Amino acid sequence: MSTATPTSRSLADAFTAKGLRLTAQRRVLLEIIESATSHLDAAGLLQLARDRDARINRATVYRTLEILKKLGLIDELDLMHLNGEKHYYEIRTGRDHIHLACFECGRIEEYESPVFDQLKQEIAQKQGFSIGVVRMEVGGRCSICVRANSREQ
Repeated sequence: MSTATPTSRSLADAFTAKGLRLTAQRRVLLEIIESATSHLDAAGLLQLARDRDARINRATVYRTLEILKKLGLIDELDLMHLNGEKHYYEIRTGRDHIHLACFECGRIEEYESPVFDQLKQEIAQKQGFSIGVVRMEVGGRCSICVRANSREQ
């Protein structure tokens, strides 16, 4: 997962540039989101945050996520309803990609392809459609689960 925003500014810089107060608790949340190596859900973010500052509560997590979404700094993903109605969050990078969601282990991978970029261009040109956001997800079994299953058989 990439941790760079489209302008390569930190989330904290982008947050304060919008005139918002950056409390110590918000700073912890933003640092965790920026350093994430996998897609986070709110509960996972809360747990990681509480490991660093026990005073951080669920409301602070949800308020901060909502602000970041409104500012266009993160994307909220509802990936194939993995683990119920869980939503995941990632930094908006300015590059579109496909999310591959494993139904077996819950792993989420990102996939980029020039073919995907060509499809977006084709849609825009042929339909005269101005694309603002692209969300694509594929559900199935990841390569790790496929290999594990093939060894068991």
